Amino acid sequence: MASTWLLIAHGTVVDGAGNPPVPNASVLVHDGIIHAVGADVSRDQVPRGETVHEIDATGRTVMPGLIDAHCHMTYGESRSEEEIDLYTSVETRTLKAAFHAQKVLRAGVTGISQPGGSYYIGVALRDAIRDGIVQGPRMTSAGRYLSTSNSLTDWYPDSVGVPEGSIGIVHNRLDDMIDEVRHQVKNGVDLIKLADSPYGDYQAFTTDEMRVLADLTHQLGKKITIHARGSAEVDAAVTAGMDWIMHGNVMSDETIEHLAGSGTPLIPTLLLLANAADWGHLVGAPVELRDGMKRMLDKTADSLHRAHAAGVRMALGTDSGFSLTPYGVWHARELELLMRYAGMTALEAIQAGTSNGAMMLGLDGKIGTIAPGMIADLIVVNGDPIADITVLQRREAIETVVQDGRVVEFDEEALSRSWPHERGIGYSVTDLTYDVVHGLGNGADPRDLTPPEEFRFDDEHAADLVSDMARRERAAETS
Repeated sequence: MASTWLLIAHGTVVDGAGNPPVPNASVLVHDGIIHAVGADVSRDQVPRGETVHEIDATGRTVMPGLIDAHCHMTYGESRSEEEIDLYTSVETRTLKAAFHAQKVLRAGVTGISQPGGSYYIGVALRDAIRDGIVQGPRMTSAGRYLSTSNSLTDWYPDSVGVPEGSIGIVHNRLDDMIDEVRHQVKNGVDLIKLADSPYGDYQAFTTDEMRVLADLTHQLGKKITIHARGSAEVDAAVTAGMDWIMHGNVMSDETIEHLAGSGTPLIPTLLLLANAADWGHLVGAPVELRDGMKRMLDKTADSLHRAHAAGVRMALGTDSGFSLTPYGVWHARELELLMRYAGMTALEAIQAGTSNGAMMLGLDGKIGTIAPGMIADLIVVNGDPIADITVLQRREAIETVVQDGRVVEFDEEALSRSWPHERGIGYSVTDLTYDVVHGLGNGADPRDLTPPEEFRFDDEHAADLVSDMARRERAAETS
């Protein structure tokens, strides 16, 4: 097979390692690997007789592709947990995940890790992308979250149980948890995902359980991570030997010191919280959800600023896959949020979104920076993300995506389409009582009444998921 050469010439190189930008520099790629970088690099370094594809990056920024270490490809842009778990067949979910993968790549995200999803769709998608059958970012994948009855993902009453299509699998005995790890590894996962308490108000797994599961996972040659929002869970996860930790919203100084000293990376995953808090009202997100997310962000800012000051290594993660975090739209907003809520500089945020995520792809030291010998997953950006990090959120600014040293071509018309999971069946957002119809109109025809701007559930009695979570949060705050 003939060699392939790519020259990205005369751009400003942001290397992803935290070094200052290098203006008027060129990147030469050979057979998918970066061959040379610098102001003196040119096509003259390509052997005579071999062809080279050249991109003029004058006035552009050349940087590593983003790595989203918390991206759920099986969630299908669902508007409710029931939609994620119940309403779409495994066959259709798989096709939709493949469709959505190209949207993620088009956004300049060249690598993702899926920390949990339904069935083993992520494993199949990973392999299809690797083999060139499906267009998408290189990826690693967990299976279903491993949960207890007190964890995230055990949403439903015991009379309903845990649906087969749920993103989580519930076990309350350690022997059953061990069996689940063995089965998931047999079925090809790259990592195990534990789900601790939803809001971090208690520790759902014992420290010994975490340790046993981490040891077994490592013995089997895989990685393990955990959803841990509270200080106790984060501290226990570090003690148990988790490879990285998701969230860390509320952490004591002692926990932060323990985390920093261990070198364990943290993936704050702020996007879902911020999109709900900032813009949820634009799409009808319940008031209780939005207010809860705002309160969590306030707590998170304090913890993350202290963690950043202590030297905790952080990586980009977005929780993409919900209706509030659709695929290929908001991944790069996480960089802006890391600057706002953790106090990072733009260079630090880009490092979090590139080289710091290499570990989650199983490619630490092989991807995520622009340097000779590194895998050439790159993007060319029409703009300066150091001066304005939000430029990375504008799809039109991502002019070129390079994957394994090859320029990716996209079907923009196909990418403009939406293909979410099947929607849940809803009748209203509140109750049509007599007073709603006749008590507010002063004798006017009820059909002419203007509906209130906000519909509020009576969340002390409502049985929906959002209200249940809000009650748990309030109970934790008063306990």
